[in-house]
Amino acid sequence: MSDCIFCKIATGEIKTEFIYEDKDIVAFKDINPQAPVHIIIIPRKHIPTLNDLQPQENELAGKMITIGIKIAKKYKELENGYRLVLNCKKNGGQEIFHIHLHLLGGRRMQWPPG
Repeated sequence: MSDCIFCKIATGEIKTEFIYEDKDIVAFKDINPQAPVHIIIIPRKHIPTLNDLQPQENELAGKMITIGIKIAKKYKELENGYRLVLNCKKNGGQEIFHIHLHLLGGRRMQWPPG
């Protein structure tokens, strides 16, 4: 998608420091953090919403979560817990239509989330 900001980040068209990167996934700090630690984990492949995930992409979705856990273990301030969040569509809180996983922590999370 030529107008997708996350696609542009994943390809390097928009310069961002990656916290994690491999052939399938990149992770970087959110520019509008909602917690002391707020990292975005995205697939390089453009998938607009969770509803657009295909069965052959199950491994990719699982890998996003595994990478979120791996990154969380590197942050001392997440030792007491963190949150992984996937939003779907506008009413679910999705603002950028390229699936992404939020890693949030460094403070006590509230419930219900909002």
